[in-house]
Amino acid sequence: MTQALDPSSAGPLLPALPSSPSLVVAGDDDLRFERGPRSYRVRGLARNLSAETLKVTLRVSAGERLHLDTLDLYQARSRGAFVKAAAIELGANEAAIAGDVAALILALEPMQEAAIRGALQPEAKAAAPTLSEAEEAAGLALLRDPALPERIAADVEAIGVVGEGVNALVGYLAMVSRLLDKPLAILIQSTSAAGKSTLMDALLSLMPEHQRVHYSAMTGQSLFYLGEGDLKHKILAIAEEEGVRQAAYALKLLQSQGELTIASTGKDPATGKLVTSEYRVEGPVMLCLTTTAIDIDEELLNRCLVLTINETAEQTAAIHARQRASRTLEGLRANVRAEQVLSSHRAAQALLRPLAVVNPFAEGLTFASDRVRLRRDHQKYLALIDAIALQKRGQSKLPFQTHV
Repeated sequence: MTQALDPSSAGPLLPALPSSPSLVVAGDDDLRFERGPRSYRVRGLARNLSAETLKVTLRVSAGERLHLDTLDLYQARSRGAFVKAAAIELGANEAAIAGDVAALILALEPMQEAAIRGALQPEAKAAAPTLSEAEEAAGLALLRDPALPERIAADVEAIGVVGEGVNALVGYLAMVSRLLDKPLAILIQSTSAAGKSTLMDALLSLMPEHQRVHYSAMTGQSLFYLGEGDLKHKILAIAEEEGVRQAAYALKLLQSQGELTIASTGKDPATGKLVTSEYRVEGPVMLCLTTTAIDIDEELLNRCLVLTINETAEQTAAIHARQRASRTLEGLRANVRAEQVLSSHRAAQALLRPLAVVNPFAEGLTFASDRVRLRRDHQKYLALIDAIALQKRGQSKLPFQTHV
């Protein structure tokens, strides 16, 4: 069933459009225009984001006779060919068809202009969800737990990851570091089916959804075209070796410089002319990667904390036991408890805010210095300490610098 064009009810085709008494919306990208005994259907208007073209697929019918063509309504030659062919097919007067097409253009132009204006407007960002009093209380209780490190390891196991307590704790703290000026990056490495993705997915599930971005793979330049603030103080997770390899260059820049910039040439949606635009993606961002590769780009590798999955026979037996237990009644009850665990951690992480960390003991720390690579490893060591301090500071919810 068709419906009258209404800006408040228009679908994803062209939002907030001016109404037209003679044009109706039959569906997404499907417009109908009636003129005397002739009916017109227009498709493809949504693609016209340049004021210099109006290329559509246009069908006109009268009774059982019809004519269909794709043309640019702003091109006189295209219009003339359509009018002549349609008049022959329908047995109509060319002047009548030409009048129809002129009226159709006048009806389509306001819709096209609205679409161009909409394309030039920045997309609204989804606001972070507000915590209820119960969720905030649960989050604060978690942050104030004096045995928080042990609880993190236990909670990761409770949601399905067996025997990876140290990796779970380090990975969790690395994700907390997203709120630092220089976040950590982790690379979870194992053979296929050993559990690297299981660990990453479990850690991500403990973080608020609006603070994590997860991709299975990325092309070499896709990171450059994300929104300017889409990654700032968030977790960027990329699974599997191919996704890491393709985006390695951009990931290295993002980790080292804290931002990405690229100049790209494209068409201005308003004028259709070629223009050079700069795309910028702000950091800092915490990186979480997984791979089965043994030989990894050294430049990327030395920017990450590498977590290796336990692949012993004893670990496999423990995983099997956990898988069998999940089929029991107690296993079903554990799933319910796991939801409570997830809710508490997400609330706790949502309470944390970016803070500057001051470590009064920093000058008394020591670290190996016999290899050049240790210059970066030392930074990771200090960042891990900062993440611990930041997590601890979340107990008070005070928005100023924290101390170790």
